[in-house]
Amino acid sequence: MKKTAIVTGAGSGIGRAVAITLLRAGYCVTLAGRRAEALKETLALAQADPTAALVAPTDVSRPEAVRELFDEAVATFGRLDLLFNNAGSGAPPVPLDELTVAQWRSVVDVNLTGVFLCLQQAFRVMKAQKPQGGRIINNGSISAHAPRPNSAPYTATKHAVTGLTKSASLDGRAFDIAVGQIDIGNAGTPMTERMRQGVMQPYGELAVEPVMDVQIVADAVLHMAALPLDANVLSMTLMATKMPFVGRG
Repeated sequence: MKKTAIVTGAGSGIGRAVAITLLRAGYCVTLAGRRAEALKETLALAQADPTAALVAPTDVSRPEAVRELFDEAVATFGRLDLLFNNAGSGAPPVPLDELTVAQWRSVVDVNLTGVFLCLQQAFRVMKAQKPQGGRIINNGSISAHAPRPNSAPYTATKHAVTGLTKSASLDGRAFDIAVGQIDIGNAGTPMTERMRQGVMQPYGELAVEPVMDVQIVADAVLHMAALPLDANVLSMTLMATKMPFVGRG
């Protein structure tokens, strides 16, 4: 029987790479994201059996939409073995005192509330199914450990994701739900393309930063997903070797 997965933020970047990799590895995958056309593009790039994929446009900040996502995935594929809790967003890199409340809330709604809502629905499904259990991998960020300048909303939410991961890992033990996290630094996606031109450093100057192939991240997520449920990667840091993270600033 094929394993099944939900990938949020599957329309671009890391989510797209992970969704394609899971499909090619034989998973049945529900692709979730705000833009239906981008999700369809991901599916086309995977060149996978269309019966092994479900395109599910979803706003993860809306509780009712998230519940519908999980209900539709289970109705289509019968169960849920893996959630890659990946959808995220950022705010403009402006000084903290210039950030609007609306900009703050938009990041919190997706990066924190959205991750929580998906965790909650995954628990609901995984506790009820037979056999019980499954795996959840949250996409954190190395920014939670070493923030970039003018990144308060993103950094704060990624700190919170780490707390959610640890709490959910504890709460999932009794139900064979393994919860872990991957913190990624400078994967080569459209979001990080600016790093090739130079990004602001803590010392006030622009500097070009190395990036790594996003497929390396997708392969790492696949490795985490393939573990038996009695083993768990609670936290993995995966980064471009020469990026300014250790010793940043």
